[in-house]
Amino acid sequence: MNVKATLSPEDLARACADAMWTEDDASRALGMELVDIGPGRATFAMTVRPEMVNGQRIAHGGMIFTLADSTFAFASNSHNDRAVAAQGNITFLRPGKLGDRLVATAREVSRSGRSSIYDVQVTANNVVIAEFRGHSRTIPGTWLPAAETDKT
Repeated sequence: MNVKATLSPEDLARACADAMWTEDDASRALGMELVDIGPGRATFAMTVRPEMVNGQRIAHGGMIFTLADSTFAFASNSHNDRAVAAQGNITFLRPGKLGDRLVATAREVSRSGRSSIYDVQVTANNVVIAEFRGHSRTIPGTWLPAAETDKT
């Protein structure tokens, strides 16, 4: 079966996300929710819980980074090529607060050969609180095994 020929790009991205989600213990444990997925894009949401705030009583930067990183991961794996992060950096613009629903939206900036770049914007109450840029690199394998024979 030629998976790429039988699935639309949107359906392929959804199928890859479904396969990846079953293996993503960290995102599930933090209460993340996959809101939207498509080719080269993803949106995740997460509510800031008491165990996610730091000594300043604001969302720990590591939690915001993790939300952005997970969103980046799903966007970069949406083409059925397994991809891992090669680099990621974040700029914090405003604090997230206890109870905030953080929404991270990733979009593909560049995809060439085995390397890709994604930008992720994290918001709370429709206000941008962080900007993340991730560089990914594909590795051997696919999310949908039937597509293995579709590689040219």
